Amino acid sequence: MRKSIISVGIAALVSASSFAQVGSPFIHDPSTIMESNGKYYTFGTGVNGLMSEDGWTWQSGAIRPHSGAAPDAIKIGDRYLVGFSSTGGGLGGGHAGQILTMWNKTLDPSDPDFAYTDPVVVAESNIDEDCDAIDIGLFLDPVTGRLWCTYGTYFGEIRMCELDPATGARKADAVDIPIAIDCEASDMIYNDGWYYLLGTHGTCCDGTNSTYNIVCGRSRSVNGPFLDNVGRDMLRGGGKMVVPAEPRRVGAGHFGREVLEAGVEKVSFHWEADFDLSGRSTLAIRPLLWRNGWPYAGEILADGKYSIISERRGFALEMAVEFVRLGGGMRGWFMRGEEATVSIADQTLADVEKDWPEGDVAVRCIDNMFRPNQQWTIEAVPEAGGYLGGPYVKIVIAGTDRALTATADKEVITSSFTGASEQLWRIEQLTDGTWRIMPKSVPGCNEPLALVSVADSTPTLARFDFNSDNSKWHFTALR
Repeated sequence: MRKSIISVGIAALVSASSFAQVGSPFIHDPSTIMESNGKYYTFGTGVNGLMSEDGWTWQSGAIRPHSGAAPDAIKIGDRYLVGFSSTGGGLGGGHAGQILTMWNKTLDPSDPDFAYTDPVVVAESNIDEDCDAIDIGLFLDPVTGRLWCTYGTYFGEIRMCELDPATGARKADAVDIPIAIDCEASDMIYNDGWYYLLGTHGTCCDGTNSTYNIVCGRSRSVNGPFLDNVGRDMLRGGGKMVVPAEPRRVGAGHFGREVLEAGVEKVSFHWEADFDLSGRSTLAIRPLLWRNGWPYAGEILADGKYSIISERRGFALEMAVEFVRLGGGMRGWFMRGEEATVSIADQTLADVEKDWPEGDVAVRCIDNMFRPNQQWTIEAVPEAGGYLGGPYVKIVIAGTDRALTATADKEVITSSFTGASEQLWRIEQLTDGTWRIMPKSVPGCNEPLALVSVADSTPTLARFDFNSDNSKWHFTALR
């Protein structure tokens, strides 16, 4: 919650213009998103927070007492531990503050078991101390089962201390350990043998001029030292970029990680200012990717025209119609040297559509020739809702209403678009940068299935397997 100005570089993540969560996603300092009773919840600075039925459309609905700043939440066993801070952050010119935690059996206010325990103080700072007790981050070590709390701001050190995972209280012998400077809104995660300390660098609370961005360092020990990708210690201002600004959205802050399943992770945070939403602070969710042992924010696929390419073989997904040859004849070494060079026009939909069969048509994967039957328009369907971090889309042959459709026999075809759920698709980036494509539903089937490629040329629907290239796809943007 720093208010002074520091210049930092920003880098573009994506170029689309409609990547905000929808509904009323207005929040500042969001906690890590928690699922409870099939709904999603996040808390923010001030009173209460946001709730979503599907993870895409957000409204007010997350309730917590005591107001306070910069909360976080974590699920331990069958209970939720919610932390928040009272004052701190240099607010009012002082550094005195407290970090508190409290429990609830559910985050759903309509649940009869909804009741918070009285909060307990787990860390505090004095008015003249070189640390602010604000911006809590909760971390349950999956290796040891120990519970840790990080806190602090730009006005001093980021510190960590140990809590009791059974009570949420500070352990009697806990020591506050300095682990970083020059950041705030800290959080910790664990991945593949490494502990990562995430911090928010830059300036907040200045609207469209906020320079917040999320950085990290890593260590083999939960207590650090946390070094960035060039070996700088975060105690000396180090930090590798994880979430920068993107076009028309600035001020990425307050990292939260959601692991949905193997290969499918999300990062939640806020934008200090969304230029398309009156410059307000809004909730953001992006895929969380890993490259060379470092986390970074991925993309939401923009509306547009694409080739859809299988990771298995590199073949393109196409509507299975007869191949139509282009004119021009053969060209090679025997071309006459004096022959004029000309530009050959692309094959167009008008060139071939008249010969396509009516009704349902099979789908296959084959050599990518960028032909009309291999060109797919992907477009969000606003009335269809979404999932955690993305909208449902339709996938149609460009210039037509021939939509990719899941069938009752767990296959895929193209058929005229009606808006049915088997024609709505969930497209999300995986931790390795490839993409998963899943129908919203499959007729007569209750299990989640994904588009997979088997036997080089055969797309079908099957269980998603992150360890198999059959389940992964790429998108090549077309003009």
